[in-house]
Amino acid sequence: MLAVAILAAGKGTRMKTDLPKVLQQLCGRSLVERVLESAATIAPNRQLVIVGHKKEIVESALAHIPSLEFVTQSPQLGTGHAIQQLLEPLKDFTGDLVVLTGDTPLLRPETIQNLVSVHQQRQASATVLTAQLPDPTGYGRVFCNQDFVIERIIEHKDCTEPQRLNQRVSSGVYCFNWQELAIALPKLTSNNAQKEYYLTEVFDYLETVIALDAVDFEESFGINDRLQLAHAHQVIQSRTKERWMRAGVTMILPETITIDDTVELDVDVIIEPQTHLRGKTKILAGATIGPNSFITNSTIGHNCQVSYSVIEDSEIGADSKIGPFSRIRGASVVGDRCRIGNFVELKQAKVGSKTNAAHLSYLGDVTLGSQVNVGAGTITANYDGFAKHQTVIGDRTKIGSNSVLVAPIQIGDNVNIGAGSVVTKDVEANSLVIARAPQVVKPDYYDAQGKKKNPS
Repeated sequence: MLAVAILAAGKGTRMKTDLPKVLQQLCGRSLVERVLESAATIAPNRQLVIVGHKKEIVESALAHIPSLEFVTQSPQLGTGHAIQQLLEPLKDFTGDLVVLTGDTPLLRPETIQNLVSVHQQRQASATVLTAQLPDPTGYGRVFCNQDFVIERIIEHKDCTEPQRLNQRVSSGVYCFNWQELAIALPKLTSNNAQKEYYLTEVFDYLETVIALDAVDFEESFGINDRLQLAHAHQVIQSRTKERWMRAGVTMILPETITIDDTVELDVDVIIEPQTHLRGKTKILAGATIGPNSFITNSTIGHNCQVSYSVIEDSEIGADSKIGPFSRIRGASVVGDRCRIGNFVELKQAKVGSKTNAAHLSYLGDVTLGSQVNVGAGTITANYDGFAKHQTVIGDRTKIGSNSVLVAPIQIGDNVNIGAGSVVTKDVEANSLVIARAPQVVKPDYYDAQGKKKNPS
């Protein structure tokens, strides 16, 4: 049996925020969600999150994750005190307990798997994930024998100069034999300046404690302030972009690009500079995205081109061209081989294949058929001051520049709407619509200085 406990009770005062530290966002997910996702790969039988500070907010934020058990630590009296709270919920549990902290989002799933495997192979009482830091200043040093059995842990301030040359430190990630740990936990004391119960004291009461070095020392980094959060963002971005470039994605100036690790990219996608991909976005093969584009929770079809544009919660079909300076949002769906051009906004729009809206238009709450041409300056007037209304436009219809379609309205197939029209009534198929006042010309109305000849 295997259980995972995640420490998520702290305030995180150095973050300077009202939001619990473990809920800080990092590349599209909270810190604790990232830890939970990494831990899920070992398929634990039990998952426990130890909460305290603003526990209701933390529990609500994690409510979408099945099978989580929440354990309250109140007051928060240190890491040892936190794990003591598991004595009751795990009283009938037999097996190993993995202890993780909710603020270590860089920990890879394979590292947790390796920690458990080594712990079980060595039949250790406890296994400590350690790291060899280039600069371990301020960290307690972990001293091991040649078999990686931990002999002692010495705080930095208590180390001699030779001892400070040791670069091995604890990450705060452990795997314990639960039966042995449960016996040791009641023995913890708070005889220290902080009057807290430290989990590391249990090593004094356990038989065999071993160390396992993480392959990448950055995995051990915890997030305590905004600077460390920014560094973690850089690490995840570097990992994500390297993975996709090795998989066949081209990135022009990748240092200017950001990509959430929830994004999916096909081969032969090209990402231009200053482009940002977020959430559950998927870019299909052959698409070129950017420069200067932002896409979140959207799917971009094969061979699309998106430049200088924003796409949110929408879907773009194959071989379509978006931008420059388009905005597509509100679950819009654009068909194959469409063009959505300069300063065009779509909101909750369904656009058929081969339809063009090339310039300066707002198309909201609208369904357009295939091969529709929308002239520059076209507006669907979808809001009457109280509610939104739908506009439906049939196949092969042409809408002249500066037209306004006042919803609710239906325009049939093969309709031609004259430029400058304000259309307020439904139009049947195969019609010509001219909905504007007749032009009035009054000759000789002004004098040479531009003044009215007849002011009255």
